[in-house]
Amino acid sequence: QVQLVESGGGLVQPGGSLRLSCAASGFTLDYYAIGWFRQAPGKRREGVSCISASDGTTYYADSVKGRFTISRDNAKNTVYLQMNSLKPEDTAVYYCAAGLVATMFPTEYDYWGQGTQVTVSS
Repeated sequence: QVQLVESGGGLVQPGGSLRLSCAASGFTLDYYAIGWFRQAPGKRREGVSCISASDGTTYYADSVKGRFTISRDNAKNTVYLQMNSLKPEDTAVYYCAAGLVATMFPTEYDYWGQGTQVTVSS
C-alpha cells in the first residue's frame, strides 16, 4: 500500500524551528519528486518547497526562501522540511506529496500524506 506519513508538526513560538518529516512506505521515494504544501483555514493549498528526484534540485516559495530547507534521505525513504525563523503566517496544515515532476502545483502530484499541523504563536 502506497503511503506518505508526515510528522514533526506542533506548536512553536515565533522565531522558533521545527523539522517536518515525510516518510514513505509501499514505494521508493528515490524515483519521485517530493513537494511540501500547506493550507491555512480559508485559504488555498500553496506550494512551499519541492525537490526533484533526478538531481535533488530544490525550489522554494518566496515567502519561505532563506528560512526553510528541503532535503531527502533516500536510505531512510524520507524527505525533510527544516523550518527556521517561523512566523505566525506559517501556521497551517503541512502536507507532503510525491509525483514525477518537481513543481509547486499540487495537481501534479499523485500521492499525498494526511498532513501535520504547524502552529506558530506566542
